[in-house]
Amino acid sequence: MASNKPSPKLPSKAPADLVIMGRLLAPRGIKGWLKVKTFTEAADSLADFDVWWLKRGDSWVPCEVEDSELVHLGFSAKLKGVDDRNAAELMRGIDVALSRSALPEYDDAIYWIDLIGLDVVNLAGDALGVVDGLLETGANDVLVVKSDGREQLIPYSEQAVKDVDLKARRITVDWQKDW
Repeated sequence: MASNKPSPKLPSKAPADLVIMGRLLAPRGIKGWLKVKTFTEAADSLADFDVWWLKRGDSWVPCEVEDSELVHLGFSAKLKGVDDRNAAELMRGIDVALSRSALPEYDDAIYWIDLIGLDVVNLAGDALGVVDGLLETGANDVLVVKSDGREQLIPYSEQAVKDVDLKARRITVDWQKDW
């Protein structure tokens, strides 16, 4: 929980390497707490960060996390300045980001931001396009691959994705060009 730590000095400028790690959902209770949908493996991964970047219009603004907790309904957070249910309601749908450089490095960790811009080829060597984004569907994540104005959706699953080579900036998939 973030409440026992001194207030961090908020940065004035958003880092260039922001990664969307979650989304603010609905209020939880009447004291300004918010339910948070995290795009992380562990639901409470965002609890390790005292400052989140929130998408406000076309810009990112820093926001201090006063407290957070993992409850039976999921992850929730209390943000500085959000002190009642009405204020929390105004935060609904806002994306939460962190600086990529602040995220822990693991040998096999691949963040969504690492995949965007990678070339996608199939097992036959056909170029399918470039990863433009990812979608969360519940069953598995989906690569949004674009080429010449055409969009293909490819499951980011063990069955479809055979190799991710970040150094070569290439993803190899078991997927046909005309699917």
